[in-house]
Amino acid sequence: MLVGLVADTHDCLPMVDKAVRRLNDEKVETVLHAGDYVSPFVIPRFKELEAKLVGVFGNNDGDHELLKKRFSENEKLEMRGYFAAVTIDSVKIALLHGSDRELLKTLVESENFEVVVHGHTHNAETWRKGKTLVVNPGEVCGYLSGRSTIALLNTSEREAKILDL
Repeated sequence: MLVGLVADTHDCLPMVDKAVRRLNDEKVETVLHAGDYVSPFVIPRFKELEAKLVGVFGNNDGDHELLKKRFSENEKLEMRGYFAAVTIDSVKIALLHGSDRELLKTLVESENFEVVVHGHTHNAETWRKGKTLVVNPGEVCGYLSGRSTIALLNTSEREAKILDL
């Protein structure tokens, strides 16, 4: 199964729209968003997404209550708070923003999850720590790195690849 991974959309509506189109084109079945939507007006842009989206908050997300309300307006969207443990296709995935570096490091080093997905640094990368695949899909917005990216996780191969938008 293909899972879309996104983070750090930071109110950049044109790139959010582009990410949604790409995720639909890739026919992902689920999307995991590692936070930093920033403003609630971004959330309705995910209405065209054909997959279910599970999200967590990031350190730059403003009005949490209004963000949760916007999520609740679409049955395909689910806001989990600051952390989500998700099992997809028998793969245990930890989803968090990553601004709490100690928590991120502890999750990775514990090797209790097959995949750890985070954002925050805006640097797209995949690497392994023992049996754990760590994926930062980079930034959809492209503000800090100059590169707008998402990632695709193949659960059957337990591999992820970074895609430029």
